[in-house]
This record gives sequence, structure tokens and C-alpha cells, in this order.
Amino acid sequence: MTTNEYPVVLNKASFEAGNADVVDSNVNVVNEMYAELLNSDEIAPAALNSYFVDFYLTQALAGGFAQYVFTAPEREEVDGFVRAGLEGMGATRHLDLFNRTAAAFDALTEDEAEAYLDGDLDESEPAVGAVAVLDELDGEFEALLEEEDIIDLNAAFLRGQSNLLVLTEEELEAHIAERVAQIPDLEERQAEAEEEALANAPEFEVIIRELCDIAGYALEKITMGDPNYDHDGVTTLAWHFSTDHGDYIMVEDDDEAFMIHPETKEIIAAVEFEESEDFVEA
Repeated sequence: MTTNEYPVVLNKASFEAGNADVVDSNVNVVNEMYAELLNSDEIAPAALNSYFVDFYLTQALAGGFAQYVFTAPEREEVDGFVRAGLEGMGATRHLDLFNRTAAAFDALTEDEAEAYLDGDLDESEPAVGAVAVLDELDGEFEALLEEEDIIDLNAAFLRGQSNLLVLTEEELEAHIAERVAQIPDLEERQAEAEEEALANAPEFEVIIRELCDIAGYALEKITMGDPNYDHDGVTTLAWHFSTDHGDYIMVEDDDEAFMIHPETKEIIAAVEFEESEDFVEA
């Protein structure tokens, strides 16, 4: 992780509230920065350290270290942020426990790791060996929270940053917009993000986007699904969406999908499904 001069940025109302609000404010700001396509090296290291410590806390409380392992996108990188954050905020006992737990998990065999992560052992057969050690460490984590409160330490860590901006909601929005405007390859990042989002989009969204492309309209928002829409006398699922040319509906039958004007019932565009479930322009 490299250092940079970017400030930690917090919402003014949250900053003046309780410790949990301060931590949540940082989480919200970092999430917004990621959503606006800023990379980790374009966000304050202290903000990321705080962010991932809270991520670790949330996951560990939800399902122990196994939940953290399941949900951490890149564990090596995330582990580094968690360690730096716990150390920076003075959570020395939690840092020691994190290191011991991570080492214990990384030492598991493939079968042991599967048993620990699945959590589906027969209740009549208590965990043994290395898996039992991890279960004990999970219990130690919850007990330690009573003595070393991560949220309080995290909030104090954020408030104590020398490079700190406390902004109103409007100022915060403007600050992030200014940072985004400085991204040298913004268009490339936007294209990659759009491609990734489309690849992971549900089928109905892909169909709606295809229909909008055929019609020459820009999709703005998919607003709702209506399971009781009457299409040619048949009750079917319809998806309502808005475009730069107004609101429309998408319905499907066995072979085609249609983009329909909700008032005139005019079919604006259609796509025909192939047997492979892919579709082509009608």
C-alpha cells in the first residue's frame, strides 16, 4: 500500500454524532468513491484502513472468521488494510487475535478449510483439531470486543487524522466530483465498469437494454416488476423502466420480448430469442 496526500473525508452531521456514525460516515464515503470509480490508491490510506477494519468487524460478528474469508474480495490486500487499521487505531489485542486467526486458517488442509467454511458439521460431532481451534478463536473475538471496542477506537482514529475534511452533504458531493474529474483514464474506467455491470446483469435487464438500443433510446432506470400485467389477455410479468424518451414496459412470451408504450400499447421494439436463450434483433 502506498501513501498519498488524499484526505479522510467525513460527513459533518455524522462527525458531530456518535462513534458508530463517524465510522459509518467513512464507510459511506469510501463506498461512494468506489462507486464513482476511484481506485484504492486514489483514496486516503487511513480511510481504507478504517473501512476494512469495519468490514472485518461486520463479517466476524455475522459469521466468524469464516464469513470474513467468504466475503473478502482479495484477502491478501484486505488483510493488509485490516492489520494497518487495527495497528493505527491502537487495537493491539485485536491485531494479535487477527494474526493468530489468519495464521490458523491458512494452516488448514483443504478438507479442514471446507469443513470450517461450510459450518455444516454434525452438531453431535463437535469440531476437533485445527477447526476446533478456529472456533475457539471466533469465541475469543466476541469476548475481546467487551474489553477493546473496535468501533470506539476506529472513530477516534478517524477523528484524529491530521489530513481530515469534515464537509456538508453538498460539499461532500462536490469534493468527490472534483476528485473524479481528475481521473486521467475516466472514460476507460467507465467503459470497463459498464461492460462488467452488463456481464453480471440479470437477464431481464440485458433484454431491456437490447430493446432500448434497438429503439435508439437511453435507459435511465428499471423501476419495478409487475407480475399481474395483462398482455393480450394473458397475465404476465412486466418490467417497467424509464428512458430519455419516457416510460415503457418490457414483456416476454415464449419466443420474443417486447418494448411497449404503457398507454398506447404500441410495440416500440422487439427481440427474438434463440434456442440458446440468447436473443437477436427481430
